[in-house]
Amino acid sequence: MLRTLGLKDLDELFSDIPAAVRLTRSLNIPSSLSEIELEKLVFEKLSKNKSAPEFLNFLGGGNWLHHVPAIVDEILSRGEFYTAYTPYQPEISQGMLQALFEYQSQICELTGMGIANSSMYDWGSAVGEAGRMAQRVTGRRIILAASSASPERLNVLETYCEPAGIEVVRINFLKSGNLDLVSLDSHLNDAVASVYVEVPNFLGVVEDSLHVLSEKCRAKGALLTVGVNPITLGVLAPPSSYGADIVVGDGQPLGIYPNFGGPLMGIFAIRDDPTLLHQMPGRLIGSTFSKQGSRRGYTMVLQTREQHIRREHATSNICTNEALFALAVSIYLSSMGPSGIREVGERIFGISHYAKKRFAEEGLSAPYFDGTFFGDLSVRTKLDGAELSRQLSEHGILGGLPLGRFYGNLDRVSLFSFSELHGVPEVERLVSAIKSIEESS
Repeated sequence: MLRTLGLKDLDELFSDIPAAVRLTRSLNIPSSLSEIELEKLVFEKLSKNKSAPEFLNFLGGGNWLHHVPAIVDEILSRGEFYTAYTPYQPEISQGMLQALFEYQSQICELTGMGIANSSMYDWGSAVGEAGRMAQRVTGRRIILAASSASPERLNVLETYCEPAGIEVVRINFLKSGNLDLVSLDSHLNDAVASVYVEVPNFLGVVEDSLHVLSEKCRAKGALLTVGVNPITLGVLAPPSSYGADIVVGDGQPLGIYPNFGGPLMGIFAIRDDPTLLHQMPGRLIGSTFSKQGSRRGYTMVLQTREQHIRREHATSNICTNEALFALAVSIYLSSMGPSGIREVGERIFGISHYAKKRFAEEGLSAPYFDGTFFGDLSVRTKLDGAELSRQLSEHGILGGLPLGRFYGNLDRVSLFSFSELHGVPEVERLVSAIKSIEESS
């Protein structure tokens, strides 16, 4: 190889790497292990993990532990799905195309929106793409984003927008956890492309002025982008009902395991509007019938990506999607049905509000934000949130999420996320552990 490149040795090959950062010794690679020795080593290292099935888990903030019905794993692991990539040749990918078509249809039914693409990487990439899409549609270069939205997702939004010359302005939230509409009014003008809010937001609060917010956006010609946790939509009003133009979110609560933080599956849906449709990132699967009308077929009807389709006219550089996880979401929604989704939502709402009652009975400030909440409960304690989380782990409990990591003035506030996996015994164990920690601190 060196001879072909016209080089005399490895030092010359790596000459562009500064000498100060080059490794000058041999790699410290241990000797080979037998299969039995390797298995023992791996299990020894894995035993150090604190995983959700072994611990009582109340972590959330964007990646939650929910029940995954057995049917999801069973169908998802079938070879024809498990090995399938995003279909480039529709004529040989009818099964996967149909599955993605069903996924799109279910997301539209869940959100009330007119059109959904066949998935994004995750919630963060979806909101980033929504920001750039809003700029293309409106020709404006300012996005107003609620500070009560996930700080990590807002960072992704800013990363997407900065190269395109789009400014992201964060709008404060009130003590209730709701968006400060007075502050919004002072920033909302004819230069704003869109306003982004999450429902429920990162603090667990369900925004209480969504219709008003929608009207304000309409009056200024700005788009309303809403981020949703889809598991809540069996109980909460769909984004279409209060005038959302773009809906983003993550399908993770719908049949996808936390997966150590990823991979996840991004939701992207829009109202039925041709202008929005042709600026939507990703891919759209459509359905049609044969000329005689006897056979149904599926194909990609819109690909606004780069590479082999739009090139410099592309709306996005997203090169693939989360097709396998979109299938998982479709299986989950099909098996649960509307009544099942509603039942899960009601259970989460009920157990989280029972937890609120028990925290209050023990003298804890919960919720810290007094707006309406769904399943994520903010709790103020004597201890710093990070220290509380550390001590709870000693009781076999994961969580809550220390909000001080994201908001400097909330160092003693933690977010506890509840799901259909929690019942009264789990809440009592959590309350008892926090009470014990508080009393000994």
